[in-house]
Amino acid sequence: MSGSGVTGALFVFVVLALVVFWVIAKTAVVVPQQNAYVVERLGRFAGVLDAGFHILVPFVDTIRYRHTLKEQAMDIPEQVCITRDNVQVAVDGILYLKVLDPERASYGINNYNFAITQLAQTTLRSEIGKIELDKTFEERTTINIQVVTEVDKASEAWGVKVLRYEIKNITPPADIIAAMEKQMRAEREKRSLILQSEGERDAAINTAEGQKQQVIKASEAKKQQNINEAEGQASAIMAVAKATAEGQKQQVIKASEAKKQQNINEAEGQASAIMAVAKATAEGIRSVAQSIQAEGGYEAVQLRVAEQYVAQFGNIARAGNTLVVPANLGDVASMIALAMSAIQGKGGSSRPPAVPPRS
Repeated sequence: MSGSGVTGALFVFVVLALVVFWVIAKTAVVVPQQNAYVVERLGRFAGVLDAGFHILVPFVDTIRYRHTLKEQAMDIPEQVCITRDNVQVAVDGILYLKVLDPERASYGINNYNFAITQLAQTTLRSEIGKIELDKTFEERTTINIQVVTEVDKASEAWGVKVLRYEIKNITPPADIIAAMEKQMRAEREKRSLILQSEGERDAAINTAEGQKQQVIKASEAKKQQNINEAEGQASAIMAVAKATAEGQKQQVIKASEAKKQQNINEAEGQASAIMAVAKATAEGIRSVAQSIQAEGGYEAVQLRVAEQYVAQFGNIARAGNTLVVPANLGDVASMIALAMSAIQGKGGSSRPPAVPPRS
């Protein structure tokens, strides 16, 4: 009996130990980082357990919801949307959200992931229907912003923050893709032709501009050459004119100086000649006067005067047909007497002149 009692006590002890261990495991909770546990006490909300170690009231507190506070990425399934120009396109995307209030995320809505997914799809269909197919690829950013705005308004009451939405794929039908490829091919060919024509136009413009600049530069060079040649010719003409004028000036000056010197020399020569003639005349007169004063000089003068008188009358008679005869033959003697009286007056002699006999 003692052995069976020990065995029963050991069994009870083990059972009690297991119960205690189970109670501790249920009441001692460790919450990981970036997680939040919602605790209910007797079926009612009791609080939110943050990261760390927590002790619950056994058989009273229960962890009802476990939420992660990290940013979550939700895949939005592909759906068919109709554009403004009635083209069906398949669109899918990805949504990024984060739980901000665990209490409202637990009690505000049954399943916020499903609700947000449905709301994102309906909003996407609405936004795609506002634009045409050609602009769906251009307006991706606008569509993303509109989806985030609309979904975030509804999820605010659920304690969830929608951060961003991105469209992954926009897939039109096969025939639309083929038509778009043809359109794009035609558009590329059109752009190629336009670019080629613009290139040819630019090349022609550049060639014309180059020729224009060449002509302008050539004309400017020709103009400068003409200006330089004209200035050179003008300088040469000015130099020649100056040299000619200076030469003519010097020539005139030299000529005037030569003429002046010639006149001076001629005047001096004439003066010297006059002086010489005057001296010679005076010397001759002096000699004649001395001769007259000599013996027989007076009679010789009378004879010379008479000879000159008769010679002059003879010259007059030979010059024409008219015969000139003195009115009075006694005039010859009177003329001789007059000349002799003049000579006597110059000589200072008091000898009376002799009167020639009348014939």
